[in-house]
Amino acid sequence: MASSYQQGGTSGYRDEELESLNTSSSPSNTLNNNSNNSSWKRWTMGAALLALLGYTAINSTSNNVPSADSVGLLGKGHHDLKAKAGKGVKKHAMTEAEKNAELFDETRRYILHNYDSRSPVSNFLPGVAGVFGKPVWSFYVNRGQGIASFGLTSKQFPMLEFSSANKAYQQTPYLGFRTFLQGSRGGHSDSKGGSSFLIEPFSPATAKVAGLDEEDSGKPTRTMYVGTNEMEIVEEDDVHGVSTSVTYFVLPEDTIASLVRRTTITNTGDDSLTFSALDGLARMEPTGGKLQWSLKNMGRTLEGWMGVYHADDTLNLPFYRMSTEPSDDASVKIEKAGHYAIAFVEGKKDGILPIVYDTEKVFGFSTTLQEPNGILASSIEDIVDMPQYGDAKTSSAFAALRKVKLAPGESITITSFYGEADAVEKLPGIAKKVSSIGYSEKKLERARELMLELTSSVETHTANKLFDGAIKQNYLDNSLRGGMPLILGELDDKARASNADEDERLKVYHIFSRIHGDLERDYNDFAIDPTFFSQGPGNYRDVAQNRRSDVIFSPRIGAFVVKQFLSFIQADGYEPLTVEAVSYWIEDKNQGARVASRVTKTPESAAILGAILGGGVFRPGQLFTLFEQIGVELSVSNQQAIDEIMAIATESPMAVYGSGYWADHWEYYLDLIEAYTSIYPDGEESLMYDTQLQYFFSTASVKPRSEKYVVDYTFDGKSKHVLQLDATSFDLEKVAEQAAFRNKTTGLIANEANWQRTGKAGEGRAFKSSAIAKLFLLGAIKYATRDAYGMGIEYEGGRPGWNDAMNGLAGMVGSGMPETFELSELLKYVLDVVTKYQRPLVIPAELGLMVDRINAALTVLLESGYEDAETLPKDVPRELFVYWDTVAAAREDYRNTVTNYFSGDTTTISAADAIEMLTNWFDQVQIGVGRAMTIGSKGIDDDGTSGVPPSYFSYNITSWVTNNMKNSKGLPLANAKAMAVGVFPLFLEGPTRYMKLIKDDEEQMENMYNKVLNSGLRDEQLKMYFLSADLTGQSYDMGRMMAFAAGWLENQSIWMHMSYKYYLQLLRGKLYNQFFTEMKGGGMLPFMDPDVYGRSLMECSSFIASSAFKDPSVVGRGFLARLSGSTAEFLSIWKLMFMGPNPYIINDAGDVEMQLIPTLPIWLFEDLEAGAKGTRDDDGNLVVSFKIFASIMVTYHNTLGTDLFDVPPTKYVVTMEDGSTVDVEGSSIPTKTAIQIRKLLGVKSIDAYF
Repeated sequence: MASSYQQGGTSGYRDEELESLNTSSSPSNTLNNNSNNSSWKRWTMGAALLALLGYTAINSTSNNVPSADSVGLLGKGHHDLKAKAGKGVKKHAMTEAEKNAELFDETRRYILHNYDSRSPVSNFLPGVAGVFGKPVWSFYVNRGQGIASFGLTSKQFPMLEFSSANKAYQQTPYLGFRTFLQGSRGGHSDSKGGSSFLIEPFSPATAKVAGLDEEDSGKPTRTMYVGTNEMEIVEEDDVHGVSTSVTYFVLPEDTIASLVRRTTITNTGDDSLTFSALDGLARMEPTGGKLQWSLKNMGRTLEGWMGVYHADDTLNLPFYRMSTEPSDDASVKIEKAGHYAIAFVEGKKDGILPIVYDTEKVFGFSTTLQEPNGILASSIEDIVDMPQYGDAKTSSAFAALRKVKLAPGESITITSFYGEADAVEKLPGIAKKVSSIGYSEKKLERARELMLELTSSVETHTANKLFDGAIKQNYLDNSLRGGMPLILGELDDKARASNADEDERLKVYHIFSRIHGDLERDYNDFAIDPTFFSQGPGNYRDVAQNRRSDVIFSPRIGAFVVKQFLSFIQADGYEPLTVEAVSYWIEDKNQGARVASRVTKTPESAAILGAILGGGVFRPGQLFTLFEQIGVELSVSNQQAIDEIMAIATESPMAVYGSGYWADHWEYYLDLIEAYTSIYPDGEESLMYDTQLQYFFSTASVKPRSEKYVVDYTFDGKSKHVLQLDATSFDLEKVAEQAAFRNKTTGLIANEANWQRTGKAGEGRAFKSSAIAKLFLLGAIKYATRDAYGMGIEYEGGRPGWNDAMNGLAGMVGSGMPETFELSELLKYVLDVVTKYQRPLVIPAELGLMVDRINAALTVLLESGYEDAETLPKDVPRELFVYWDTVAAAREDYRNTVTNYFSGDTTTISAADAIEMLTNWFDQVQIGVGRAMTIGSKGIDDDGTSGVPPSYFSYNITSWVTNNMKNSKGLPLANAKAMAVGVFPLFLEGPTRYMKLIKDDEEQMENMYNKVLNSGLRDEQLKMYFLSADLTGQSYDMGRMMAFAAGWLENQSIWMHMSYKYYLQLLRGKLYNQFFTEMKGGGMLPFMDPDVYGRSLMECSSFIASSAFKDPSVVGRGFLARLSGSTAEFLSIWKLMFMGPNPYIINDAGDVEMQLIPTLPIWLFEDLEAGAKGTRDDDGNLVVSFKIFASIMVTYHNTLGTDLFDVPPTKYVVTMEDGSTVDVEGSSIPTKTAIQIRKLLGVKSIDAYF
């Protein structure tokens, strides 16, 4: 064997007879088998063979793109494919369905055969423990025993230290979970005929080598099963006759937060197996405050605080904590909480196992932890009896199993819980609960059920089961990034029959959200509260995008998401960086006291709860944590208690400024509005005009040009140029304004400080405007922020747009056309609303003055007689420069007047005046778009005549005068006097967003599609689209993307989010054949080649290494897994495919109706070519079905037997929960029934006939 300690004889333990079998997919499903079971040998060896056959079949196929039925054919598991091994036996050619069957087991877990010899992959358990559960976070890789890091809250509080992916791939097999088996075969090692061994399942030393034929090498076969809420690894060791499986999951719906590990060891040999085992964690970090920085930078010093304590006089309940939090502060914080490792033999009373925590006892002085020198020099039994020491070093957490004997086919399971308790005295109670017989098995089953329940909202049944599964995975991952909305405050039938706009008692609260910060996105700091109603903050762009479809799945949330995000629009037209959970408070303390008395058992508890509710802002999870800590006893269920409290609460959105102002944050509002109006077209007017919204108040201000145009030397030091640097400043006056709201008792700043007010510091009221007025403000400011050529929106806030790898573009006085295309759509929407409802706009008076100035500037420009030349020069024409300078000055003066406060005065613009004004602005934007198309792009094989819209421009300030000011670094500041435009290669974002402007013109759409297809944006090898064309020769000044190798990260890679945005626009533009050709041709999941993609076909990545990358073995692989904006686009695609763009419409009489107009290809009904038989109704018609509004099953009956592209139904049958039906002839469902469906009142299913 490759490793010196992997000792043991090899004769007598291999079964040469390989038989077919019909059983479940993994050894962990067959626990504690009866020794008389004669099928055990066939089971084990068949599993090993089929895992190998699956791997061979996948890797021997050049074109392995899944195209049809897969999971649904499995029925009895991935081992159900019958095969016989032996000389001369030929395997039949696998159908597409059989190939796909090798990818998933019968529970739809993705299978990685020989996982640790494949290209490295990182992933994570979702960190979802249910509404009334406390999650841990955990990341895993396909190395060693998988788990690379886990802990509570964030990477600052690890139980296994967080490491970036590149280090995790190296360290996990040694620093993570390990298993050592020391035993003998056929009796004890000192008995005649016995054979002893020491082996480590999943050791890298015995991993197979990719590319080598090692079928007869004696190396074990290893398989990883990736589930939605679990991960399992299995090793089949034929040499030693041992099968080892390990399953991980996050403990659901309990008052403790734990990672659960179940290790099952099965005797697959011909004779008895006697062994001892160490199973657990090689390195266990203690509690001690925020540790991430210290672990990385002063790890050895940090160990001085570490110790292992005990709940009793045994080794069974160790408690890992520091003596105090490590610091040099005058205030010393004693650490009372600690981490625990509790292990036991499953199904055995009083089976708590001792924990070996002294690392040296296991590994001796092998500081690499590769060799278990301690075991080699002794035995597991002796180690348990030795004294152990846990002070001043990092300890381990190995469960010790003393000698057990397994007959052939028998199994034993060691279950371990890893978590945190606030005091060592809590451990016996925790141990008693988790070790009770059947507890862990029930929790594993509940963890699986929980995911099924959460993803059932998008239950879909087509002929392509891979596609159906991908929808669920995308829904889950979308919810993990954007949050999953709950309706709280449902106290009676009236509330249950209303939406959140109709009943003020109803509150919308998002759970499970977090910023991505996984092993590959190590730059982000995620946070997942280990509380009930767990959630964490997210990036503004991410949350805005991933909540786009919330109202589609949960119509009862109404306009909540729209109102939340429009509230974040600031007076200066920007938004904060981080979105936090909504906070709540009780305005009427007497009302809070009454509720407290209704939901608690004792007067003492009522008094405590009343004080909590009257004491300031709170969130649901915080309340339950306080209940637990203080001892509040509830007299009702948790759900009833929170509903009672939330029904009387007042809500407020929460956000944090962060750093800099991104240029694209506002671009997602129309998506939110369009989603809302597609369900509530009858709610648009009220939302736009009757909803009063506040203005978010950030502590940073955008500097005027005179304070950020910096004169500096060029990189070669030979000349000078002007850069736009430090565009925003932390505003001390704003800080003082917020400090005026600090509570003198608690020291906390009140929620009111987050909203811009009238008056002076700490006084006045929060200023409010209607939603349409805020959109008008946004449009006016963005219109006034167009560049000197009137083309792109300037990146004057110091940050670029969606493509934030263009970070240097702000310094280049850059601008973006994607933002201009979105501005065109925003102005068009505001114009349409004002035209439709003919109601005036009431705006801040300060904005009215700015609008007057920019309109006057436009009049001057138009009266100057300026016209564009046929060929536009790089130098900005004087008339355009003067117009730009005048408008920018008006914008800056406006911002200066509203830096801290609004006056409170307003200006009213009549509908007629608003229409004229918006029309003029819209026309000017179109002129700018035309100029951009003329100036174009420039790059490798791109002379600017491709006809594909450019994305970015830069501006070289060719003439300037210094203004006697300097920046913080002492460099002179300047005022621009003339500019010249610079161009860039093509980026996919340009045509993607431009297609919004032409989506209603099929000829233009098809023309643009063909231009992109034939441009430098097409990756012909992968049949996908580059994020950017070839960037060779571009300046490093443009941003970090130039620092990356071509094909990697944002430099000419396949960025899945933008690609999916592009595909979505094809669908919106009714290019149905092109869209489905791109999808099924491998451009979208789950239709990619699984071998090339390298991970589950259900899971999106942020980017795919493109053919521009030099290493061909990497090309096509997905990186930065899952929490991507791709999921938001995928769900929008799903909505268009199955419901159409507007499920609810206003009829000619002004009433709301429901109309489903799908876009479904026939191959989703049936694809015989790919072996996917369809489902038929009683009349023989092909059908597909899906859930609408997360609860009502809709079935489409395709009587035409063709593609259903933009075809309305001819008939509906709506079945109610009481069994009655509503039959509808025609293409739409009338008002009464349509509203019942939207309110989810008694409707069971809908059948639509085409």
